Amino acid sequence: MDIAQLQIRLAPMIRERIGLTILGALLFVIVTTSVAVYVASGRSPHRVLRTRDSDVRLRDVVGASAVKREAIDALHLFLNHATFQDRMGGTGHRGVLFEGASGTGKTYIAKALAAEAEVALLVVSANQLQSMFPGQTKRKIRSFFKALRRAARADGGAIGLIDDFELIGSARAGTALLSSRDGASSIVFELLAEMDRLATWQPRRRGRLAQLAKRLLPSSRASVPTTSREPNVLVIATTSRAAELDAALVVPGRFDRTIHFDLPPRSDRLAVAEFHLARKSHELSVSAALVGDLTAGYTPSGIERLLDEALIVALQDNRVSMRYHDVIAAQLITEVGVAQEVGYHPDERRRVAIHQAGHALTAALVGRDVKLASILRRSGVLGMVQHGDVDERFLRTPSEARDIMMVTLAGRAAEVQEFGEASSGVADDLRTATVIAAELVGLLGAGDTLLNLGAAMPANEGNVVEVVLADSAARAKAEGLMNAAADRAACAVLEHRRALLALADALVEQDELSGDEVHIIVAGALTS
Repeated sequence: MDIAQLQIRLAPMIRERIGLTILGALLFVIVTTSVAVYVASGRSPHRVLRTRDSDVRLRDVVGASAVKREAIDALHLFLNHATFQDRMGGTGHRGVLFEGASGTGKTYIAKALAAEAEVALLVVSANQLQSMFPGQTKRKIRSFFKALRRAARADGGAIGLIDDFELIGSARAGTALLSSRDGASSIVFELLAEMDRLATWQPRRRGRLAQLAKRLLPSSRASVPTTSREPNVLVIATTSRAAELDAALVVPGRFDRTIHFDLPPRSDRLAVAEFHLARKSHELSVSAALVGDLTAGYTPSGIERLLDEALIVALQDNRVSMRYHDVIAAQLITEVGVAQEVGYHPDERRRVAIHQAGHALTAALVGRDVKLASILRRSGVLGMVQHGDVDERFLRTPSEARDIMMVTLAGRAAEVQEFGEASSGVADDLRTATVIAAELVGLLGAGDTLLNLGAAMPANEGNVVEVVLADSAARAKAEGLMNAAADRAACAVLEHRRALLALADALVEQDELSGDEVHIIVAGALTS
């Protein structure tokens, strides 16, 4: 048999062997990669912030005086944990819940506390702890707490920060990423077990082999017994939905202390504004008092964003300092979006102007602070009138709610008066008015009963509008309130038609009117 024939006969065998080798190699790579991914997916994805890596201290926390006091109390207890527990007989707090809206400074203060304590801060988002693999969410939680205890032993203490805690701490926690085996209850149980482990810590005992080896060593070489101290750990969990957390998480020994991060009052907003204005270029027309008055309902981060947006407006105008009008323009951008031109048909342009003039007129008549009237598109809305309370208010009376409902329905009244019928633009107004009327009847006792219809609703489920609309008597009362508000609006736009048309003409010509311009036009029409 010559070499050529031998090659022909051996070629299929060689190809088969090579194919099997390649297939085996591919299978090996796939299996090892899958195992590596699975193992890695169970590791805690936290990041460690050391004191040297942070330039945030408690002195930098402004505009949160009450929260700061509570945070300092928690820090003091953390730093004196051994004294409090060993000498005074107290039970330490291992978990603190920071509850408040996004942007109120929860993460910022946690970083400041860790920096002041000069301990490591282990930061993780609850979303990062979730996994698509069965059992891995719980493994990540165990891994995070293990790393926290290790850091505490190494540095004498450690603080853990879990952001968006409701994603794993809720009784209904979980997303599509969570495996069916990692149900809400099992995740909560894992959190409970780890928190209980911190509260009932026991030192690790040496294994039998280690103890035997120690006895066999000469006394001169035997290690000196050491006392293994309890790791000083504080776990801070932040959430904007504390009511959704499983009740077992907030009992004593777990997250038993809650610090509420509320929206800052005017005094705190002034402090925040002063802090940022000291670092941002501005003219004398921009003061902390101005910013404090403009930002009712803002979070501290919202105030900073507003001032940064004002600097952007100034930069676009080739200036290096913000002015008063830059702040006003920035507020419109942050609250209602950037204005966009709309290619209206002439008839539509006039109708939209009449509609918005109705809102602006009645808002001015009932003493609201009108900030903007526009027929341009902002945030997907075809024209708008922005108005609010003249002074910062925390309560609202039924009379004030009826005034707002009347303003809400005035756009429809103006359209009906001038064109004989209303357009589809009134749909959202009717929805808003329905909500106000339902809340008046169902929550504020404006119906025939003082019963609060919302009391029957489970927490965070449903809304009072559903309850009111499902009850025939309550529905009739709410409808009566809406009809009365619609009648008031119709009377107002008819009685002050001169002011209505003056506002509409100005909107057709200018597209937008500032609050001052609206009030000037209305005042001029009323006195002429």
